[in-house]
Amino acid sequence: MPQASALTVAELNELALKIKEWAIEFGFAEAKITGTDYSQHKEDYQAWIDAGYHASMDYLANHGDMRFFPEQLHPGTQRIIALRMHYLPQSVETVKRLQTKSKAYIARYALGRDYHKLIRKRLTLLAKKIQTEVGDHGYRAFVDSAPVLERQIAENAGLGWTGKNTLLLTPKAGSWFLLGEVFTNLPLPIDKPTPKRHCGSCTACLDLCPTNAFVEPWVLDANKCISYLTIEHDGPIPVELRAKMGNRIFGCDDCQLVCPWTKFAKYTEEQDFQPRHQLDKEELVTLFMWHEEEFLKKTEGSPIRRTGYENWLRNIAIALGNAPYSEEVINALKSRENSSSELVKEHVSWALAQQALKPKLI
Repeated sequence: MPQASALTVAELNELALKIKEWAIEFGFAEAKITGTDYSQHKEDYQAWIDAGYHASMDYLANHGDMRFFPEQLHPGTQRIIALRMHYLPQSVETVKRLQTKSKAYIARYALGRDYHKLIRKRLTLLAKKIQTEVGDHGYRAFVDSAPVLERQIAENAGLGWTGKNTLLLTPKAGSWFLLGEVFTNLPLPIDKPTPKRHCGSCTACLDLCPTNAFVEPWVLDANKCISYLTIEHDGPIPVELRAKMGNRIFGCDDCQLVCPWTKFAKYTEEQDFQPRHQLDKEELVTLFMWHEEEFLKKTEGSPIRRTGYENWLRNIAIALGNAPYSEEVINALKSRENSSSELVKEHVSWALAQQALKPKLI
């Protein structure tokens, strides 16, 4: 095949088909190709920012127009290769684990290795594979790490549609997958956008969100979102939201679990997404008793490291306050009354007060 700068339309069409085949070989579920103009999303996005729904995530308000005009992020970009990868291990329980209040619930994408590292490596392998075929094509790989409108790009590429819960959905796999992109300077043929959003009149994700974080369909207020609160938020968690968090200590999957399209979920074959340290079924008390060195060791290479040790204890303290009464829970909480930060102490005190209100088991 000729070098990138000399490819004919027929050769570009052939290359696009090969790229989609290579993507499957590298562990992706699907790949599609789309263009670079996302200016139509600017007004709605800015309104969301102006309303303060991004909470303390200032990075979502920064970088000017880069997220709407990808060529500003990677000069020369003509196309975006959008990809998705399944992450849910078949052996992992979801709803049953949420209902077992003495055990921790961690968002299922975070049970194994940090997806950023795994997917970025595969994206780079794909981009280099293209390079071996046609020479230098000018590329940059992204996975939830830059001002990129991932879901809008995926929807425009035909990978699925943005659901009312703001996640990308597809009848092929529900929403249990992660997204990544390769920006390329190749003028590849473009796939058709997803023609319709298939949520219909369903409002399950909006109605059953534990903290009522959805302002309206397709509009999420991160200030109330358990994923934001347990991962990105520093400082005390609002008292009025604590009891609603249940046993969710890192992230939240509820708006996926209640979605009817979840029944079409596909399981991952990636070993790196398999649970580490029994994080899919561990007791809250056990995790609460990790010392900082243990936390750092057991979250090495994990997305959980992002929340930090103090916030980890804060989150688990809340979950222990929401757990059924037990002397073991009381003793675990009391063990950190005087030896932790003010942040942890505050949430331990709240948790002990909650435990005091619960019926004691005979």
